[in-house]
Amino acid sequence: MTKEMPLYFYHQMKNMNSITDTATGLLKRMIAAPSHSGDEKRVADIVAETLESRYYKPERVGNNLIVRCTDFVEGRPTLMLNSHLDTVKPAQGWETDPYSPIERDGNIIGLGSNDAGASLVSLLAAFLATDNTGLPYNRLFVASAEEEISGPNGMYLVLPQLKKMVTAGIVGEPTGMKMAIAEKGLLVLDCEAEGKTGHAARADGINAISIAMKDIEWLHSYQFPEKSPLLGNVKMTVTQIQAGTQHNVIPASCKFVVDVRTTEKYSNRETWDIIQQHIKSVATPRSLNKNASAIDEQHPIVKAAHKLGIETFFSPTTSDQAVISGAFPTVKMGPGDSARSHTANEFIAVSEIENGIEGYVELLKTIEF
Repeated sequence: MTKEMPLYFYHQMKNMNSITDTATGLLKRMIAAPSHSGDEKRVADIVAETLESRYYKPERVGNNLIVRCTDFVEGRPTLMLNSHLDTVKPAQGWETDPYSPIERDGNIIGLGSNDAGASLVSLLAAFLATDNTGLPYNRLFVASAEEEISGPNGMYLVLPQLKKMVTAGIVGEPTGMKMAIAEKGLLVLDCEAEGKTGHAARADGINAISIAMKDIEWLHSYQFPEKSPLLGNVKMTVTQIQAGTQHNVIPASCKFVVDVRTTEKYSNRETWDIIQQHIKSVATPRSLNKNASAIDEQHPIVKAAHKLGIETFFSPTTSDQAVISGAFPTVKMGPGDSARSHTANEFIAVSEIENGIEGYVELLKTIEF
């Protein structure tokens, strides 16, 4: 890789129409390459080819890509620019082929266009456009896998390597280019109330549904004592329930799932311990790793946002920030709207990508580590 070629690319990309066309072209190629979590090889190949065509040599770790800026200097602060390659599977109700990108009325329609393809291509464009421009800190572009399932071969796989060199990070997710400076954690509990089978016509047996109902009522009404000034209260929601085999048999088991959105006041393990102390059902966590995260409001990234008039907020949804939490501080920011994520007919406006690239570039130029 030579320094001249990325710098040449930067000069060519000064025309915003050109940079937007490049980003949207890449996004369309990504949409056309199905990349459900755990199956990102094809889309990782496409992004790698894009980087290699501009004389970069991305490091491949599974289906994750890591690339340094050309003017990387050991010992300087390093900012990670990250978004994910994978998508969920298509929701019901698509009116078009989710894997055939369509540009209509200024919008690009396709699976992963909003979550989080637009963020990825916008961050990549900003990474390329600011290379060799004299910024006094390093940039590291990271395209990660398995974000949607918090899988072991995504951010978990590359984090040990990243935390050795990264000072702070921007995680690209659809936020309307507002900056999330705190994010709730996620704890999913598979619960089972255990009773004793019996005939419904007689007063024998122990009804597992009755046990589960009392537990669910507690989950619905309990308030954790410590309230986060940033993220509010821990929120617990029962989202699935299953019990019974037939109308005249008292069920011996009732299973239900609880979606818990945690705050920095309680780790996921502490939250789980408190819940298990109060309910009779056995609660088994799927993972304890997706803890809440927050960044100091005096951090250079947040100060740069304030200087540029970028709105900051606290996010109720989770991302790879939860995986990174504790390794280095991050913010979440990107083009698009979170409400479109995981929905049929998902789309991103071309203007949102253009604004995303411009917003990222201005932020990178303003950050002072």
